[in-house]
Amino acid sequence: MLLVYENRIDGIVAEWKKTVHFPPHLHEAIEVVYVTDGDIELGVGQELYHMDEGDFAIVFPNVIHHYQVFGQKKNKVIYLYLDPKLFPSYYKELQNYSPENPVVKKRKVHPDVVNAIKYLAEITDGNPMLIKAYAQMILAYVFTTMPLIDKSAVGRDDLIYNAVEYVAKNFRENISLEKMAYELCVSKYVLSRMFAKTFHCNFSKYVNGVR
Repeated sequence: MLLVYENRIDGIVAEWKKTVHFPPHLHEAIEVVYVTDGDIELGVGQELYHMDEGDFAIVFPNVIHHYQVFGQKKNKVIYLYLDPKLFPSYYKELQNYSPENPVVKKRKVHPDVVNAIKYLAEITDGNPMLIKAYAQMILAYVFTTMPLIDKSAVGRDDLIYNAVEYVAKNFRENISLEKMAYELCVSKYVLSRMFAKTFHCNFSKYVNGVR
């Protein structure tokens, strides 16, 4: 994944990226995705969602997700990473729920949401209250238009989720494939094959990428 642009402001990280495959991962931020060119596949939990130019998606904190790109055409995406602590009125919902379908197609995305995403991606020096207002506009749109389900229903009981969660919690420590397999009660060979087939990389490469 090639970083094209990065902007860090008041608990918000905005990135323009030329997107390739990015393996399953999770983090504590709210992740907003907006496709500006081409198309991508967004995987959330065990489901895969196709996104075309102009489509919008959101991933709530601590939900496993990944990206894939098929073909050779250029794909460009805006990613916004919002700190949930910036939005105390939504904090409980963000921790306990997740959108039933994380993707909104272009024809249904409100123009104000698109303007807010582009503003947050491009601003380098702005009024902190205005910056927060734009971020809240995006969340208000999500909570009023996207049905939510209990987060525990979003692929939390499979080996992929357990592996991603384990690495996310322990990546600062000296972990090995053998130790991880033992603690997840699975064969290291099964775990190794999962990284190769699902994560498209070996265990060491994935852990180093998380670090």
